[in-house]
Amino acid sequence: MEGLLNLLLWVPGLLLALTFHEFSHGMVAYKLGDPTPERAGRLTLNPLAHLDVMGTIALFLFHFGWAKPVPINPHFLRNPKRDMIYIAIAGPAANFILAIIAGIIVKILSTIGQSGTIPWYMMVYTMDINVILMAFNLIPIPPLDGSKILFGLTNINPRTIYNLERMGPMILLGIIILGSMSGFNILFIFISPAMMIFHQIFI
Repeated sequence: MEGLLNLLLWVPGLLLALTFHEFSHGMVAYKLGDPTPERAGRLTLNPLAHLDVMGTIALFLFHFGWAKPVPINPHFLRNPKRDMIYIAIAGPAANFILAIIAGIIVKILSTIGQSGTIPWYMMVYTMDINVILMAFNLIPIPPLDGSKILFGLTNINPRTIYNLERMGPMILLGIIILGSMSGFNILFIFISPAMMIFHQIFI
C-alpha cells in the first residue's frame, strides 16, 4: 500500500516534468522560426501529446524512461548552430524552474508545520524529479540535450557527430544497465550534486 501511495505521489510531478521539458523544446524552436513542433502538435501542455508508450512503461517498470522527442528541423532556423543550443537548453531550464517552484512550496509547507504531509511529499517528489531530469539531460551523451549543447559550442567534425549520435543511445543504455547490475551508477555522479544542493536549500 505504501508503495502504491508513493507511486501516486510522484506520478503528477513526473508528468509535469516531462510535459514542460518537451513543450519548452518545441516552443523555443517555434519562436526561432521552426514550424515543425507546431505541425506535430507538440506546442501543448497536454501530457498525452508528449508521452511515449514504451518510455512510460519503462518508467514504471525500471524507473528509467523517456518522452517522445520533439521534432526539430534545423533548416528552418536562422542560425542553426546557435539556435540548436537554445533549443537544447530549454528543456533542462524548464525543469530547473519547476524544481525551484516546487522547492519554494516545500519550504513554505515546512514553515507552516506541514512537513511530512501528502502535499509536502508530492512537492518534494516534484522537485526531485525535475532536478534529476535536468541534470540527466545535461550529460553530454547523445541523444541527451547536453550533447547538443556540446556540439553547438565546439567545432567537432560533422562525421564524428554523426557517429556519436548513432552510437550514443547504445552507450547510454549500456551505462544504465551496467549501473543497475553493479549497483554503481556512473550517471549518479552527475545527478547527485544537484540533488544535494536542492535538498540543502529547501529541505
